[in-house]
Amino acid sequence: MENPTCFIPLQTLDAHFPLPEKIDFPFFYQPNALAVYAAKELQKSLIQNDLSHNFGIENTQRNGAIGKMFGVLVVQNLKGELGYLKAFSGKLGDKNDQPGFVPPVFDILKEDGFFKQEELNINKLNARIEEIENDSTYKNLKKIYEDFIQERQNLLDEFRRYLKTKKKERAELRKLESLSLTTDEFERLIEDLKKESISQQLEFKLLTIQSQEKLTELKNQFEPLETELTDLKLLRKQKSNELQNKIFTHYTFINHKKEEKSLLAIFQETVFDKPPAGAGECAAPKLFQYAFKHDLTPICLAEFWWGMSPDSEIRVHKQFYSACRGKCEPILNHMLSASVVEENPLNQQAEIKEIPILFEDEWIVVVDKPAEFLSVPGKRLTDSVLTRLQELYPDATGPLLLHRLDMSTSGILVAAKTKEVHKHLQNQFIKRSINKKYIALLEGELNQLEGEVILPLIGDITDRPKQKVCFEYGKKSRTIYKVLEQKNGRTLIEFKPITGRTHQLRVHAAHHLGLNCPIVGDDLYGLPNNRLHLHASELTIFHPVLKKEIHIFSPCKFNW
Repeated sequence: MENPTCFIPLQTLDAHFPLPEKIDFPFFYQPNALAVYAAKELQKSLIQNDLSHNFGIENTQRNGAIGKMFGVLVVQNLKGELGYLKAFSGKLGDKNDQPGFVPPVFDILKEDGFFKQEELNINKLNARIEEIENDSTYKNLKKIYEDFIQERQNLLDEFRRYLKTKKKERAELRKLESLSLTTDEFERLIEDLKKESISQQLEFKLLTIQSQEKLTELKNQFEPLETELTDLKLLRKQKSNELQNKIFTHYTFINHKKEEKSLLAIFQETVFDKPPAGAGECAAPKLFQYAFKHDLTPICLAEFWWGMSPDSEIRVHKQFYSACRGKCEPILNHMLSASVVEENPLNQQAEIKEIPILFEDEWIVVVDKPAEFLSVPGKRLTDSVLTRLQELYPDATGPLLLHRLDMSTSGILVAAKTKEVHKHLQNQFIKRSINKKYIALLEGELNQLEGEVILPLIGDITDRPKQKVCFEYGKKSRTIYKVLEQKNGRTLIEFKPITGRTHQLRVHAAHHLGLNCPIVGDDLYGLPNNRLHLHASELTIFHPVLKKEIHIFSPCKFNW
């Protein structure tokens, strides 16, 4: 039996590569040594081969350069021989398929495929829409119409003000003349004023009708094109949705039991309801699909970034990354079962016997949260700072905790024992009047010893819980920093967050538009370590009962 085309034998392996019993949990893992070996083999070939793609490795200027995620899957064939498969996410050199790489699950770019034909039809609609939108006569007539709408509104508003003034004048005249005129004279005055009012109201009504008629006349001059444009856009949307659904139906994934499921069916069972853009085109699903179709047993997986990082995300050349959760998790949950995959390590947290208390009185308690311990209960892990506090203070009123720290972050957490004190302290957090400082250890050394980072952040819906930089929709985040010490290629730094966005300090440290030095042990934006070296070290609050500032300090606990 011949090996499949994309099977690359691993013939030079040393004996010190033990085979894992199960595949690493794809969404949080450090690659097995065997997968790293295969990844380095692929990286050598990427250096040697021209793939018609500008990765931006040698040039720091963007100039259209963008990196790419690659993946390797070490597999075993029916003869027991080891080899690996290689894949890339999305397109490479404007192609879905490249020699030696596993093919896409469904190639929409096939010349004789339905996508090309439907794309042609949609492009015809786009051309006609663009033709109408750029038609000078249409644009001029529509502008005249829109200008007249404003002109008409101004004219009617001005006439309303005139009517209001005249009404006021008539009221003043009635009041003034009521004392000097005879009864008959006053009645004639009232009648004249009524006639004047009616005449002015009729004049306003006539102006309204005439201006509306002109408005209709102007609209009729371009309305046929406007109607056609609306209908074309509606048709384009309908055809695009139909094409998208047809594509999703043709994206069919098999699992290790050879059971099939379409991309559309997979995502209908998720909060997304329908597949997000790019779903099914990532390296990991493509690798497993090829392995299962060709009776290859998956052994271990590794995905790495090659080239320049995009501005929105944090990607480092040659660094390994887990599969994305938004696009890949539903697919891989179908393809891989618990029997072949290691347990999710995120379902485990540090066993903590006791949480240190830094400050306590009858109204407030401040604790020193350990690293890798939840602030509040999660879906799978229930032990947390909050549950411990609820056990310690069963008579406390209110929600206790004022704020949270990431599970991986250690340091100061404030809780209120009464509902009233909680409300006062919560207001201080909302107004950002509480002074907070963090200590972090960064990978790398900084040239600038103090400054600030300002970046717009937004949640990455395709790879939760990660955040990304988005200049269009992101919310402003600001951090002031000061370098405390630098040695051995690392930096001890003090962070003062002015805003409190999710993962703010982690992104500000790691992003190339920030400090470009990830926090040591940051498994989301940097490299894993024994822990995330980020510690909430100082906090100052105004005590609402004692009416004085309370300064809490927790010493840094990093060994570097």
